[in-house]
Amino acid sequence: MNIIKAGSSGVLLPDLNIEFDCSGTDGGHTFISHAHADHMPRSKKSRVYCTAYTRALMRERGFEGTAQVLEFGTPLDTQRARITLYPAGHILGSAMVFVESERGNVLYTGDCRIPPSPASEGFALPGRRVDHLVTEATFALPIYKWDSHEKLASEVRSFASDSLKNDFAPVFLAYDLGKAQEIMQMLAPLNRPLQISRACYNLCKIYERAGFHLGSYETYTSSTCEGKILIASSHALNNGFPADVSKKRIAYCSGWATGTTRFVGPSIDKMIPLSDHLDFFELIELCKGLRPEKVYLTHTPNASVVQHYLDNLNIDSRLLE
Repeated sequence: MNIIKAGSSGVLLPDLNIEFDCSGTDGGHTFISHAHADHMPRSKKSRVYCTAYTRALMRERGFEGTAQVLEFGTPLDTQRARITLYPAGHILGSAMVFVESERGNVLYTGDCRIPPSPASEGFALPGRRVDHLVTEATFALPIYKWDSHEKLASEVRSFASDSLKNDFAPVFLAYDLGKAQEIMQMLAPLNRPLQISRACYNLCKIYERAGFHLGSYETYTSSTCEGKILIASSHALNNGFPADVSKKRIAYCSGWATGTTRFVGPSIDKMIPLSDHLDFFELIELCKGLRPEKVYLTHTPNASVVQHYLDNLNIDSRLLE
């Protein structure tokens, strides 16, 4: 099976005219795993396949091309292959792509999470042997081992409650898409009003249409933010948000909060390792459970440790670059 990298995030199966997470080529079948910017087509006019909620989220984020919707578990047949989407557990609409052909099969995970994010459709694998696994390895070191969702949710709620009790505005730094909605779910039992960015607000409406309860929220305004729980991206913080709140405590919510401050400044009061990706051990268990002929690793700063563990399991692997 010929599997090659295309650009920063794309993956190609040139023998089958199939492409993942890229803008696509004439005559190719391009599948988009989810609506995060690094996986969306670079060209806003592309012709792609994706889930219904990925299409809705991409359109909200500026995609203007043609997106044919595929339902989870319903195959699409081309002249050279059969393609089926399975829920990836990463964010709303996120999908793994399973390609079956005479040359063998390929499971492309995109970004995924096991156990799945509660703000997603869940996680499911094909019920058959996988020959070639193309998987992310974003958190590819053993220092990355996530706590349970219940423990992290309790940590999020405690930070918010303690901050408010001491007259501080709790500020959660999180991506507008996926992480913010998961935190909103965690905070909903507090029955306290949230303020979020306009971009996040519009994305939340799509989550609500999908049946997810996100609590009481509104867009951020400086004149009404006192006493509210605030959620914003790190980018917003770097641009002065919320500079007009005199008493605030800031929690950085990311897998990168584990053992590092590489993405944040000195103003962070709490590091909460909340991730929508596999941790190191979940990645190894995924590969161990599937036992494919070969594992292709993507989206990783260092694949050598994962490869060492896979070598010890007699699983062949390589970095896709």
